[in-house]
Amino acid sequence: MSEKVVKHILFLIIVGILLCGGCDTGNPATGRGGYRQVIDALGRKVEVPADADKFVAIGPGCLRLYCYVADTEKLVGVENFEVVTEVNGKPYMQANPQLKDYPIIGFGGPGNTPDAESLLIADPDVIFTMYNYEISGVEELQEKTGIPVVALSYGETEIFDPILHNSLQLIGAITGNEKRAGALIDYFEGIKKDLEARVANIEEEEKATVYLGAQSMGGVHGIESTSGNYSLFNAVQARNVVDMIGIHKYAVLDKEKILELDPEIIFLDAGGISMIKKDYDSNPEYYANLSAFANNNAHLLLPYNYYYTNLEVALANAYYIGKVLYPEQFSGIDPAEKFDEVTTEMLGVPLYQETAQRYGHYGVITF
Repeated sequence: MSEKVVKHILFLIIVGILLCGGCDTGNPATGRGGYRQVIDALGRKVEVPADADKFVAIGPGCLRLYCYVADTEKLVGVENFEVVTEVNGKPYMQANPQLKDYPIIGFGGPGNTPDAESLLIADPDVIFTMYNYEISGVEELQEKTGIPVVALSYGETEIFDPILHNSLQLIGAITGNEKRAGALIDYFEGIKKDLEARVANIEEEEKATVYLGAQSMGGVHGIESTSGNYSLFNAVQARNVVDMIGIHKYAVLDKEKILELDPEIIFLDAGGISMIKKDYDSNPEYYANLSAFANNNAHLLLPYNYYYTNLEVALANAYYIGKVLYPEQFSGIDPAEKFDEVTTEMLGVPLYQETAQRYGHYGVITF
């Protein structure tokens, strides 16, 4: 049995563990009303206070997951990276501007280690983390702080991944927001079924070939940055030319290879659009030789990777991709309205106009 399967099975029993007891009679040193055992994304058994009400969320994407499920008033600090970087690239910060004024609990950002001293000063009851997928690193942080550390994960396919769903359940259970976590997962599943139903009867030969360019990955990139096995294309059964050449993960292609593949429709991540524009200005002939640009079939996607995945933007992008590829099946969808629906469901506020003002609107790209 693979490690991934084992972790998945462990996740699936988490709610049962949380509800079936696992509580002791209390910790005299803290005066708490008891502890309970949970199993985190790394399969670790962690004892957390049954009445925990102070939290921090550290590492790429962790605060985002917390904001989807739990009360921000119970956070006792945020990473500096959350405060100093572009707020509009992170809808959870747009929806919760007050977080910029919270105490700083470390530098944050990719590649940096947690600040144990700052975490001790903040004194949370539980630390949620996505800093390290090595058990030893998480255990080391727990030993340094003496605070329960619970690892979370987005899984591999992100938006519809059971491991992601179980991380949301874990946050809900520890913070007392089980119903909210369950409602959010139900919403995800409803979207998944809706997308599947819309594209279920489309024949393969009817589908245009597509390509994702300028994908954000550890920063912004040009048209060469792409992915095979791309979750948003998979969600609407798109014919990804990168899959067709046997690449099933993130890749940086040679620009001449993109010309050779010549996808009928190109989607570009708005996070890298300035790089595309600069490249276009220096070499317009290259883009003129791509059928998608020549035929006005290059489309803007709002950026959904910024300190990990903005799930609400990813879901809205999936509907926009579907509408471009299958206009009849998605005829009732207004992408801007869908964006607002999703951000309202997940973060409590509509955010399309604010996001589009910074990055551009869904639509055909023209230079």
